Amino acid sequence: MAGKFEVYLDSDSLFRFRLKAADGTVMAVSGAFEDKSAVAAAIAAVRECAGTGLVTDLCQPPSAAQPAAAAAPAKVQPNCDDQRVPASRVHSFTAPRRQVASARLTGAA
Repeated sequence: MAGKFEVYLDSDSLFRFRLKAADGTVMAVSGAFEDKSAVAAAIAAVRECAGTGLVTDLCQPPSAAQPAAAAAPAKVQPNCDDQRVPASRVHSFTAPRRQVASARLTGAA
């Protein structure tokens, strides 16, 4: 079973959505929206962008004062710039797109 989006009202009577994994784990929670149409538009945007979005690492590299982890990589990048996923690995991050059934038009009448 795939994950799902749940739309709900928060304590301030604003609409929010959460993305839940198939096992029920909450994966993401949205900001607040005034109405359901805004929530629906936000969910559509997440569906469209999530599979192709870049991963931005905002973590700071370990400093000399902090002990490095035992399994730390040999070379740590000095800054946290946007990193593009190599084309050969893109498919491991994307979900298959659903096929939308649409009416087929023919030229003969």
